[in-house]
Amino acid sequence: MKLILSSIILMLCFTFSNAQDVVGIWKTIDDNTGEAKSHIEIFKKDGKVYGKIIKILNPEARDRVCSECEGEDKNIKILGMNIIKGLERDGNEYSGGTITDPENGKIYKSKIWLTEDNPNRLKVRGYVAFLYRTQEWIRLE
Repeated sequence: MKLILSSIILMLCFTFSNAQDVVGIWKTIDDNTGEAKSHIEIFKKDGKVYGKIIKILNPEARDRVCSECEGEDKNIKILGMNIIKGLERDGNEYSGGTITDPENGKIYKSKIWLTEDNPNRLKVRGYVAFLYRTQEWIRLE
């Protein structure tokens, strides 16, 4: 009986921990205006986490390219662009990768984590040295 109960508890814990993954579709919110801007699909590839812009909510911005970006992202369409690259799990957060601001082409070190009180809220931080900016995204799927 104890073995069965222990197995059930273990399965529930495993299910709960998987339900709180960062993978999914997230709505970005402009931290200056409070308006929704885009939808980002966060996915895992080769053990790392990436984020791709899959929807731009402003119809006038849907065909824009990242003219300020450098390297492989220079002049590619922002819609479809991977803006989060190479994050790795480190405890309750993902870090060690980068995030690109497609409006100005700047690349920042990044980390993301689910808020403790609500797994449908994602904190996304871009930083250089000790200067940082954090946004909160809302889970759609």
